[in-house]
Amino acid sequence: MAIQSKNPIMPGFYPDPSICAVGEDYYLVNSSFAYFPGLPLMHSKDLVHFEQIGNVLDRPSQLPLPKAGVSRGLFAPTIRYHEGTFYVICTNVSYGGNFVVTAENPEGPWSEPHYLEGADGIDPSLFFDADGKCYYIGTHPNPAGCQYDGDWYIYIQELDVKNWKMVGEKHDVWNGAMRGVHWPEGPHLYKIGEYYYILHAEGGTGPEHAVSVARSKEVYGPYENNFCNPILTHRHMGQQYPIKYVGHADLIETPNGEWYMTMLAVRPKECFTTMGRETFLAKVTWENDWPVVNAGVGLLTDVVDVNLPAWLPEKDANSYTVRTRQKTCVPGSSRTYAFASMKELGDEFMTLRAPLDQRMALSAGEGLKLSFSKNTLTGSDVPSYVCIRQQHHCFTVSASLLTASVDGDNAAGLVLFQNEFYHLKVEVKAGKASLILCEKSEDKVLGELCIAGDEVTVGLEVKDLEAKGFVVDADGRREFATAADVRNLSTEVAGGFVGCTTGLYALGDEEKAAIFTKFSYQA
Repeated sequence: MAIQSKNPIMPGFYPDPSICAVGEDYYLVNSSFAYFPGLPLMHSKDLVHFEQIGNVLDRPSQLPLPKAGVSRGLFAPTIRYHEGTFYVICTNVSYGGNFVVTAENPEGPWSEPHYLEGADGIDPSLFFDADGKCYYIGTHPNPAGCQYDGDWYIYIQELDVKNWKMVGEKHDVWNGAMRGVHWPEGPHLYKIGEYYYILHAEGGTGPEHAVSVARSKEVYGPYENNFCNPILTHRHMGQQYPIKYVGHADLIETPNGEWYMTMLAVRPKECFTTMGRETFLAKVTWENDWPVVNAGVGLLTDVVDVNLPAWLPEKDANSYTVRTRQKTCVPGSSRTYAFASMKELGDEFMTLRAPLDQRMALSAGEGLKLSFSKNTLTGSDVPSYVCIRQQHHCFTVSASLLTASVDGDNAAGLVLFQNEFYHLKVEVKAGKASLILCEKSEDKVLGELCIAGDEVTVGLEVKDLEAKGFVVDADGRREFATAADVRNLSTEVAGGFVGCTTGLYALGDEEKAAIFTKFSYQA
Protein backbone atom coordinates (compact mmCIF):
# COMPACT_ATOMS: atom_id res chain seq x y z
CA MET A 1 0.00 0.00 0.00
CA ALA A 2 1.37 3.41 -0.96
CA ILE A 3 1.85 6.05 1.68
CA GLN A 4 1.87 9.77 1.01
CA SER A 5 4.78 12.12 1.45
CA LYS A 6 3.85 15.78 1.89
CA ASN A 7 5.84 18.49 0.18
CA PRO A 8 8.11 19.98 1.21
CA ILE A 9 9.60 16.92 2.89
CA MET A 10 12.04 19.23 4.73
CA PRO A 11 10.30 22.57 5.37
CA GLY A 12 12.31 25.70 5.96
CA PHE A 13 15.97 26.43 5.33
CA TYR A 14 17.10 23.08 3.84
CA PRO A 15 18.58 23.95 0.42
CA ASP A 16 20.60 22.01 -2.15
CA PRO A 17 19.44 18.53 -1.11
CA SER A 18 21.45 15.43 -1.93
CA ILE A 19 20.24 11.94 -1.13
CA CYS A 20 21.60 8.41 -1.25
CA ALA A 21 19.94 5.03 -0.76
CA VAL A 22 21.63 2.28 1.23
CA GLY A 23 19.40 -0.78 1.23
CA GLU A 24 16.19 0.29 2.93
CA ASP A 25 17.70 3.47 4.39
CA TYR A 26 17.82 6.94 2.85
CA TYR A 27 20.23 9.67 3.88
CA LEU A 28 19.69 13.32 2.99
CA VAL A 29 22.12 16.21 3.43
CA ASN A 30 21.68 19.97 2.86
CA SER A 31 23.76 23.12 2.53
CA SER A 32 24.29 25.18 5.70
CA PHE A 33 26.52 28.09 4.57
CA ALA A 34 28.03 29.96 7.58
CA TYR A 35 26.13 28.08 10.30
CA PHE A 36 27.81 25.67 12.72
CA PRO A 37 27.61 22.68 12.88
CA GLY A 38 27.56 22.16 9.13
CA LEU A 39 25.53 20.01 6.76
CA PRO A 40 22.49 18.64 8.65
CA LEU A 41 22.05 14.93 8.00
CA MET A 42 18.60 13.31 7.84
CA HIS A 43 17.58 9.66 7.80
CA SER A 44 14.39 7.97 6.62
CA LYS A 45 13.12 4.54 5.69
CA ASP A 46 9.99 5.63 3.83
CA LEU A 47 10.76 9.08 2.31
CA VAL A 48 7.88 10.40 4.40
CA HIS A 49 9.16 10.52 7.98
CA PHE A 50 12.63 11.90 8.62
CA GLU A 51 14.85 12.19 11.66
CA GLN A 52 17.99 14.29 12.02
CA ILE A 53 20.84 11.98 12.96
CA GLY A 54 23.47 14.66 13.36
CA ASN A 55 25.53 17.10 11.37
CA VAL A 56 28.33 15.99 9.08
CA LEU A 57 30.76 18.71 10.22
CA ASP A 58 30.52 19.09 13.99
CA ARG A 59 34.11 20.00 14.93
CA PRO A 60 35.82 23.38 14.38
CA SER A 61 38.72 21.63 12.65
CA GLN A 62 36.29 20.35 10.01
CA LEU A 63 34.60 23.68 9.42
CA PRO A 64 36.76 26.80 9.44
CA LEU A 65 34.57 29.82 8.66
CA PRO A 66 36.78 32.84 9.38
CA LYS A 67 34.80 36.08 8.98
CA ALA A 68 32.39 34.28 6.62
CA GLY A 69 29.32 36.14 5.44
CA VAL A 70 26.09 34.35 6.31
CA SER A 71 25.64 33.17 2.69
CA ARG A 72 29.25 32.05 2.31
CA GLY A 73 30.80 28.93 3.87
CA LEU A 74 29.35 25.59 2.79
CA PHE A 75 27.72 25.40 -0.62
CA ALA A 76 25.99 22.38 -2.16
CA PRO A 77 27.07 18.99 -0.69
CA THR A 78 26.63 15.54 -2.18
CA ILE A 79 26.31 12.33 -0.15
CA ARG A 80 27.24 8.93 -1.59
CA TYR A 81 27.85 5.38 -0.28
CA HIS A 82 30.35 2.89 -1.67
CA GLU A 83 31.56 -0.43 -0.27
CA GLY A 84 30.93 0.29 3.40
CA THR A 85 31.93 3.96 3.41
CA PHE A 86 29.84 7.12 3.31
CA TYR A 87 31.28 10.07 1.41
CA VAL A 88 30.19 13.70 1.59
CA ILE A 89 31.82 16.12 -0.84
CA CYS A 90 31.25 19.85 -0.56
CA THR A 91 32.69 23.31 -1.21
CA ASN A 92 33.75 25.63 1.60
CA VAL A 93 33.97 28.88 -0.34
CA SER A 94 35.36 30.63 2.75
CA TYR A 95 38.25 28.24 3.36
CA GLY A 96 40.00 25.54 1.39
CA GLY A 97 37.59 24.99 -1.49
CA ASN A 98 36.39 21.51 -2.40
CA PHE A 99 36.83 18.69 0.10
CA VAL A 100 35.62 15.20 1.04
CA VAL A 101 34.80 13.73 4.45
CA THR A 102 34.09 10.05 5.09
CA ALA A 103 32.44 7.87 7.73
CA GLU A 104 31.64 4.21 8.23
CA ASN A 105 28.55 5.18 10.23
CA PRO A 106 26.45 8.11 8.94
CA GLU A 107 25.86 9.18 12.56
CA GLY A 108 29.60 9.86 12.72
CA PRO A 109 32.27 10.50 13.53
CA TRP A 110 33.13 11.93 10.12
CA SER A 111 36.75 12.35 9.12
CA GLU A 112 38.75 15.53 8.86
CA PRO A 113 38.34 17.20 5.45
CA HIS A 114 40.44 15.93 2.55
CA TYR A 115 40.94 19.09 0.48
CA LEU A 116 41.28 18.36 -3.23
CA GLU A 117 44.12 20.21 -4.88
CA GLY A 118 43.32 21.22 -8.45
CA ALA A 119 39.55 20.77 -8.04
CA ASP A 120 38.41 24.27 -8.91
CA GLY A 121 34.86 25.60 -8.98
CA ILE A 122 31.85 24.63 -6.85
CA ASP A 123 29.07 22.05 -6.45
CA PRO A 124 31.11 18.83 -6.61
CA SER A 125 29.72 15.32 -6.68
CA LEU A 126 31.22 11.82 -6.65
CA PHE A 127 30.39 8.81 -8.81
CA PHE A 128 31.74 5.28 -8.26
CA ASP A 129 31.73 3.23 -11.45
CA ALA A 130 31.41 -0.54 -11.70
CA ASP A 131 35.14 -0.94 -12.30
CA GLY A 132 35.91 0.70 -8.95
CA LYS A 133 37.04 4.03 -10.35
CA CYS A 134 35.75 7.19 -8.68
CA TYR A 135 34.92 10.26 -10.72
CA TYR A 136 34.63 13.86 -9.60
CA ILE A 137 32.05 16.00 -11.37
CA GLY A 138 31.86 19.70 -10.67
CA THR A 139 31.55 23.13 -12.24
CA HIS A 140 34.00 25.89 -13.05
CA PRO A 141 34.24 29.03 -15.22
CA ASN A 142 34.33 28.50 -18.98
CA PRO A 143 37.98 27.52 -19.67
CA ALA A 144 37.88 29.58 -22.87
CA GLY A 145 36.95 32.63 -20.83
CA CYS A 146 33.57 33.69 -19.52
CA GLN A 147 31.58 35.72 -22.02
CA TYR A 148 28.91 36.61 -19.43
CA ASP A 149 28.09 36.16 -15.76
CA GLY A 150 27.33 32.48 -15.18
CA ASP A 151 29.18 31.22 -18.27
CA TRP A 152 30.40 28.04 -16.57
CA TYR A 153 31.09 24.44 -17.58
CA ILE A 154 30.51 21.06 -15.98
CA TYR A 155 33.65 18.94 -15.91
CA ILE A 156 34.56 15.35 -14.97
CA GLN A 157 37.91 14.08 -13.69
CA GLU A 158 39.01 10.86 -12.07
CA LEU A 159 39.64 10.99 -8.30
CA ASP A 160 42.01 8.71 -6.39
CA VAL A 161 40.09 8.26 -3.11
CA LYS A 162 42.97 6.41 -1.44
CA ASN A 163 45.36 9.33 -1.80
CA TRP A 164 42.78 12.09 -2.36
CA LYS A 165 44.38 13.20 -5.59
CA MET A 166 42.78 14.33 -8.84
CA VAL A 167 44.00 12.03 -11.62
CA GLY A 168 44.53 12.74 -15.31
CA GLU A 169 42.87 15.47 -17.32
CA LYS A 170 39.80 17.57 -16.66
CA HIS A 171 37.13 16.87 -19.25
CA ASP A 172 34.71 19.73 -19.88
CA VAL A 173 31.65 17.72 -20.80
CA TRP A 174 28.58 19.93 -20.64
CA ASN A 175 27.53 23.56 -20.32
CA GLY A 176 23.77 23.19 -20.04
CA ALA A 177 20.78 22.35 -22.18
CA MET A 178 19.84 25.86 -23.27
CA ARG A 179 21.78 28.23 -25.53
CA GLY A 180 23.63 30.87 -23.55
CA VAL A 181 22.70 29.10 -20.32
CA HIS A 182 23.53 30.78 -17.02
CA TRP A 183 25.01 28.82 -14.13
CA PRO A 184 25.00 25.13 -15.05
CA GLU A 185 25.57 23.80 -11.53
CA GLY A 186 24.88 21.10 -8.97
CA PRO A 187 25.74 18.23 -11.35
CA HIS A 188 25.29 14.61 -10.32
CA LEU A 189 26.62 11.68 -12.34
CA TYR A 190 24.92 8.25 -12.52
CA LYS A 191 25.24 5.02 -14.51
CA ILE A 192 21.76 3.67 -15.22
CA GLY A 193 21.49 0.87 -17.75
CA GLU A 194 23.85 1.52 -20.63
CA TYR A 195 24.04 5.28 -20.14
CA TYR A 196 25.88 7.74 -17.94
CA TYR A 197 23.58 10.59 -16.96
CA ILE A 198 24.39 14.12 -15.85
CA LEU A 199 21.53 15.60 -13.85
CA HIS A 200 22.10 19.27 -13.17
CA ALA A 201 20.55 22.65 -12.46
CA GLU A 202 20.72 25.68 -14.71
CA GLY A 203 19.36 29.20 -14.91
CA GLY A 204 20.58 30.30 -11.49
CA THR A 205 19.00 29.46 -8.15
CA GLY A 206 16.19 32.03 -8.52
CA PRO A 207 13.09 32.34 -10.76
CA GLU A 208 14.73 30.70 -13.81
CA HIS A 209 16.00 27.65 -11.89
CA ALA A 210 15.49 24.33 -13.69
CA VAL A 211 16.48 20.65 -13.76
CA SER A 212 18.04 19.30 -16.96
CA VAL A 213 19.64 16.03 -17.99
CA ALA A 214 22.15 14.76 -20.55
CA ARG A 215 23.45 11.26 -21.29
CA SER A 216 26.34 9.41 -22.88
CA LYS A 217 27.58 5.84 -23.25
CA GLU A 218 31.06 7.01 -22.22
CA VAL A 219 31.82 8.69 -18.91
CA TYR A 220 33.68 11.56 -20.58
CA GLY A 221 31.09 11.99 -23.30
CA PRO A 222 30.11 13.32 -25.70
CA TYR A 223 26.86 13.97 -23.84
CA GLU A 224 23.53 14.05 -25.63
CA ASN A 225 20.95 16.69 -24.78
CA ASN A 226 17.45 15.57 -23.80
CA PHE A 227 15.11 17.37 -26.21
CA CYS A 228 12.55 17.54 -23.39
CA ASN A 229 14.85 19.71 -21.25
CA PRO A 230 14.32 21.15 -18.77
CA ILE A 231 12.68 18.06 -17.31
CA LEU A 232 11.42 20.05 -14.32
CA THR A 233 10.96 23.78 -13.77
CA HIS A 234 8.35 26.25 -12.56
CA ARG A 235 9.93 29.19 -14.41
CA HIS A 236 6.96 29.32 -16.79
CA MET A 237 4.26 29.34 -14.08
CA GLY A 238 4.31 33.06 -13.37
CA GLN A 239 5.30 35.16 -10.38
CA GLN A 240 2.19 34.32 -8.34
CA TYR A 241 2.59 30.54 -8.47
CA PRO A 242 2.94 29.21 -4.89
CA ILE A 243 6.06 27.07 -5.54
CA LYS A 244 9.01 28.60 -7.37
CA TYR A 245 12.79 28.37 -7.95
CA VAL A 246 12.64 24.60 -8.59
CA GLY A 247 16.00 22.95 -9.26
CA HIS A 248 19.15 21.28 -7.92
CA ALA A 249 17.93 17.68 -8.01
CA ASP A 250 19.27 14.26 -7.04
CA LEU A 251 18.00 10.77 -7.91
CA ILE A 252 17.50 7.58 -5.88
CA GLU A 253 16.13 4.12 -6.59
CA THR A 254 14.16 2.14 -3.99
CA PRO A 255 14.61 -1.62 -3.45
CA ASN A 256 11.43 -2.28 -5.45
CA GLY A 257 12.85 -0.51 -8.50
CA GLU A 258 10.96 2.78 -8.23
CA TRP A 259 12.71 6.12 -8.70
CA TYR A 260 12.36 9.39 -6.84
CA MET A 261 13.99 12.79 -7.04
CA THR A 262 14.73 15.37 -4.37
CA MET A 263 15.13 19.03 -5.29
CA LEU A 264 14.92 22.50 -3.83
CA ALA A 265 12.11 25.00 -4.25
CA VAL A 266 10.65 27.95 -2.37
CA ARG A 267 7.17 28.84 -1.14
CA PRO A 268 6.99 32.66 -1.21
CA LYS A 269 4.22 34.82 0.17
CA GLU A 270 3.32 37.72 -2.10
CA CYS A 271 6.59 37.01 -3.97
CA PHE A 272 8.71 37.28 -0.80
CA THR A 273 10.62 34.23 0.48
CA THR A 274 11.50 34.26 4.19
CA MET A 275 12.14 30.56 4.79
CA GLY A 276 14.69 30.17 2.04
CA ARG A 277 14.98 27.13 -0.20
CA GLU A 278 13.32 23.93 1.01
CA THR A 279 13.59 20.24 0.08
CA PHE A 280 10.86 18.67 -2.07
CA LEU A 281 10.22 15.18 -3.48
CA ALA A 282 8.89 13.94 -6.84
CA LYS A 283 8.23 10.59 -8.53
CA VAL A 284 10.38 9.67 -11.53
CA THR A 285 9.59 7.21 -14.32
CA TRP A 286 11.64 6.35 -17.39
CA GLU A 287 10.68 6.68 -21.05
CA ASN A 288 13.09 6.00 -23.93
CA ASP A 289 15.89 5.86 -21.35
CA TRP A 290 15.16 9.41 -20.14
CA PRO A 291 13.80 10.38 -16.70
CA VAL A 292 10.31 11.87 -16.58
CA VAL A 293 9.33 13.80 -13.45
CA ASN A 294 5.74 13.43 -12.18
CA ALA A 295 4.51 12.05 -15.49
CA GLY A 296 1.22 13.55 -16.60
CA VAL A 297 1.67 16.53 -14.29
CA GLY A 298 5.12 17.94 -15.00
CA LEU A 299 5.18 20.07 -11.84
CA LEU A 300 5.78 19.49 -8.15
CA THR A 301 2.74 18.20 -6.29
CA ASP A 302 1.53 18.73 -2.73
CA VAL A 303 1.71 14.99 -2.00
CA VAL A 304 3.71 12.14 -3.51
CA ASP A 305 2.60 8.51 -3.41
CA VAL A 306 5.50 6.42 -2.15
CA ASN A 307 5.38 2.64 -2.46
CA LEU A 308 7.30 1.86 0.73
CA PRO A 309 6.29 0.51 4.15
CA ALA A 310 5.45 3.29 6.60
CA TRP A 311 8.15 3.95 9.20
CA LEU A 312 7.85 6.02 12.36
CA PRO A 313 11.25 6.83 13.90
CA GLU A 314 9.73 7.53 17.30
CA LYS A 315 8.45 3.93 17.40
CA ASP A 316 11.49 2.16 15.99
CA ALA A 317 13.72 0.94 18.82
CA ASN A 318 16.73 1.05 16.49
CA SER A 319 16.17 4.62 15.29
CA TYR A 320 18.41 7.50 16.29
CA THR A 321 15.32 9.23 17.68
CA VAL A 322 14.59 6.46 20.18
CA ARG A 323 18.23 5.80 21.05
CA THR A 324 19.12 9.44 21.76
CA ARG A 325 15.79 11.14 22.58
CA GLN A 326 17.12 14.57 23.51
CA LYS A 327 19.33 14.82 20.46
CA THR A 328 16.66 15.16 17.79
CA CYS A 329 13.11 16.29 17.11
CA VAL A 330 10.74 15.83 14.20
CA PRO A 331 11.63 18.25 11.37
CA GLY A 332 8.88 20.83 10.93
CA SER A 333 7.35 20.16 14.35
CA SER A 334 6.40 22.48 17.20
CA ARG A 335 8.68 22.18 20.19
CA THR A 336 9.33 23.62 23.66
CA TYR A 337 12.75 23.50 25.28
CA ALA A 338 12.74 23.62 29.10
CA PHE A 339 16.43 24.30 29.54
CA ALA A 340 16.58 23.70 33.31
CA SER A 341 15.82 20.00 32.80
CA MET A 342 17.92 19.44 29.65
CA LYS A 343 21.35 17.82 29.56
CA GLU A 344 22.27 18.79 25.99
CA LEU A 345 20.88 20.71 23.04
CA GLY A 346 19.52 18.81 20.06
CA ASP A 347 21.19 18.44 16.68
CA GLU A 348 18.86 21.07 15.22
CA PHE A 349 20.54 23.92 17.14
CA MET A 350 23.09 26.08 15.33
CA THR A 351 25.41 29.01 15.91
CA LEU A 352 27.12 31.36 13.46
CA ARG A 353 30.61 30.53 12.12
CA ALA A 354 31.86 28.55 15.13
CA PRO A 355 30.66 26.78 18.29
CA LEU A 356 30.13 28.95 21.36
CA ASP A 357 32.15 26.55 23.54
CA GLN A 358 32.55 28.18 26.97
CA ARG A 359 30.03 30.90 26.13
CA MET A 360 27.02 28.56 26.38
CA ALA A 361 26.11 25.94 28.98
CA LEU A 362 23.05 24.19 30.37
CA SER A 363 22.80 24.53 34.14
CA ALA A 364 20.55 22.02 35.93
CA GLY A 365 17.72 23.75 37.72
CA GLU A 366 18.55 27.14 36.19
CA GLY A 367 18.51 27.05 32.41
CA LEU A 368 20.70 27.95 29.47
CA LYS A 369 23.50 30.34 30.39
CA LEU A 370 24.45 32.36 27.34
CA SER A 371 27.45 34.61 27.92
CA PHE A 372 27.24 38.13 26.64
CA SER A 373 29.56 39.00 23.77
CA LYS A 374 30.69 42.22 22.16
CA ASN A 375 30.28 40.54 18.77
CA THR A 376 27.10 41.85 17.18
CA LEU A 377 24.70 40.14 14.84
CA THR A 378 25.68 42.66 12.17
CA GLY A 379 29.38 41.78 12.31
CA SER A 380 31.44 38.97 10.83
CA ASP A 381 32.73 37.49 14.10
CA VAL A 382 30.99 34.88 16.29
CA PRO A 383 28.05 36.43 18.16
CA SER A 384 26.40 34.83 21.17
CA TYR A 385 23.50 33.53 19.09
CA VAL A 386 22.03 30.02 19.19
CA CYS A 387 19.13 29.18 16.89
CA ILE A 388 16.91 26.78 14.99
CA ARG A 389 15.44 27.09 11.51
CA GLN A 390 12.17 28.85 10.75
CA GLN A 391 10.01 26.12 9.21
CA HIS A 392 6.55 27.67 8.83
CA HIS A 393 4.98 30.80 7.42
CA CYS A 394 2.88 31.23 10.54
CA PHE A 395 4.36 30.50 13.95
CA THR A 396 4.96 31.89 17.42
CA VAL A 397 8.42 31.86 18.96
CA SER A 398 9.22 32.92 22.51
CA ALA A 399 12.04 32.93 25.02
CA SER A 400 11.89 33.25 28.80
CA LEU A 401 14.81 34.69 30.76
CA LEU A 402 15.65 35.83 34.25
CA THR A 403 15.53 39.61 34.31
CA ALA A 404 18.24 39.92 36.96
CA SER A 405 20.72 38.23 34.60
CA VAL A 406 20.41 41.12 32.13
CA ASP A 407 21.82 44.10 34.01
CA GLY A 408 23.72 47.29 33.25
CA ASP A 409 24.16 47.93 29.53
CA ASN A 410 23.82 44.26 28.63
CA ALA A 411 21.08 43.16 26.23
CA ALA A 412 19.54 39.76 25.57
CA GLY A 413 16.48 38.39 23.87
CA LEU A 414 15.00 36.74 20.85
CA VAL A 415 15.74 37.30 17.17
CA LEU A 416 14.31 36.33 13.80
CA PHE A 417 17.50 36.40 11.75
CA GLN A 418 17.86 36.52 7.98
CA ASN A 419 21.45 37.69 7.71
CA GLU A 420 23.89 40.19 9.16
CA PHE A 421 22.06 43.03 7.44
CA TYR A 422 18.40 42.16 8.11
CA HIS A 423 16.82 40.78 11.28
CA LEU A 424 14.10 41.44 13.86
CA LYS A 425 14.71 41.42 17.62
CA VAL A 426 12.73 41.54 20.85
CA GLU A 427 15.41 42.75 23.23
CA VAL A 428 15.54 43.08 27.04
CA LYS A 429 17.77 45.86 28.34
CA ALA A 430 17.74 48.23 31.34
CA GLY A 431 14.27 47.20 32.55
CA LYS A 432 12.65 47.52 29.13
CA ALA A 433 11.75 45.28 26.24
CA SER A 434 12.19 46.70 22.74
CA LEU A 435 11.00 45.58 19.33
CA ILE A 436 13.88 46.36 16.95
CA LEU A 437 14.02 45.94 13.18
CA CYS A 438 17.48 45.88 11.60
CA GLU A 439 17.61 46.92 7.96
CA LYS A 440 20.89 47.35 6.07
CA SER A 441 22.69 46.83 9.42
CA GLU A 442 20.88 49.79 11.01
CA ASP A 443 18.59 49.23 14.02
CA LYS A 444 15.20 50.93 14.20
CA VAL A 445 13.21 50.75 17.46
CA LEU A 446 9.56 50.04 16.63
CA GLY A 447 8.30 50.02 20.22
CA GLU A 448 9.20 49.73 23.89
CA LEU A 449 7.56 48.30 27.01
CA CYS A 450 8.64 48.43 30.64
CA ILE A 451 8.97 44.97 32.20
CA ALA A 452 8.29 43.77 35.73
CA GLY A 453 9.03 40.63 37.77
CA ASP A 454 11.84 38.13 38.12
CA GLU A 455 11.24 36.46 34.79
CA VAL A 456 10.11 37.81 31.43
CA THR A 457 9.02 36.09 28.25
CA VAL A 458 9.62 37.88 24.96
CA GLY A 459 8.18 36.64 21.72
CA LEU A 460 7.22 37.10 18.09
CA GLU A 461 3.96 36.06 16.49
CA VAL A 462 4.60 35.73 12.77
CA LYS A 463 1.82 35.54 10.21
CA ASP A 464 3.27 35.35 6.72
CA LEU A 465 4.94 38.76 6.21
CA GLU A 466 3.94 40.47 9.48
CA ALA A 467 5.40 39.94 12.94
CA LYS A 468 3.97 41.17 16.23
CA GLY A 469 6.23 41.40 19.22
CA PHE A 470 4.95 40.66 22.72
CA VAL A 471 6.02 40.47 26.36
CA VAL A 472 4.70 38.30 29.19
CA ASP A 473 5.79 39.32 32.70
CA ALA A 474 4.33 40.10 36.14
CA ASP A 475 1.91 42.51 34.45
CA GLY A 476 0.58 39.85 32.05
CA ARG A 477 0.83 39.67 28.26
CA ARG A 478 1.23 42.87 26.27
CA GLU A 479 1.92 43.50 22.60
CA PHE A 480 3.99 46.27 21.09
CA ALA A 481 1.82 48.89 19.43
CA THR A 482 3.52 48.46 16.05
CA ALA A 483 3.78 45.28 14.00
CA ALA A 484 6.87 44.67 11.88
CA ASP A 485 6.82 44.12 8.13
CA VAL A 486 9.23 41.24 7.51
CA ARG A 487 9.44 41.51 3.72
CA ASN A 488 13.00 42.74 4.21
CA LEU A 489 13.80 39.41 5.85
CA SER A 490 13.24 37.73 2.47
CA THR A 491 15.73 36.49 -0.08
CA GLU A 492 14.29 38.90 -2.64
CA VAL A 493 15.27 41.91 -0.50
CA ALA A 494 18.12 40.70 1.71
CA GLY A 495 19.81 38.62 -1.00
CA GLY A 496 21.93 35.58 -0.29
CA PHE A 497 21.08 31.89 -0.19
CA VAL A 498 19.75 31.27 3.33
CA GLY A 499 16.37 31.23 5.03
CA CYS A 500 15.53 32.76 8.39
CA THR A 501 16.60 31.24 11.67
CA THR A 502 15.28 32.16 15.10
CA GLY A 503 16.85 31.93 18.51
CA LEU A 504 18.48 33.51 21.53
CA TYR A 505 21.24 36.10 21.72
CA ALA A 506 23.20 38.05 24.32
CA LEU A 507 25.20 41.24 23.71
CA GLY A 508 27.42 43.06 26.20
CA ASP A 509 29.89 42.43 29.05
CA GLU A 510 31.71 39.17 28.35
CA GLU A 511 32.18 38.45 32.08
CA LYS A 512 28.45 37.81 32.59
CA ALA A 513 25.71 35.60 31.14
CA ALA A 514 22.00 35.86 30.41
CA ILE A 515 19.99 32.95 31.83
CA PHE A 516 17.23 31.62 29.56
CA THR A 517 14.77 29.22 31.17
CA LYS A 518 12.65 28.29 28.16
CA PHE A 519 12.53 28.52 24.36
CA SER A 520 9.38 27.69 22.41
CA TYR A 521 8.57 27.37 18.71
CA GLN A 522 4.88 26.69 17.99
CA ALA A 523 3.31 26.39 14.53
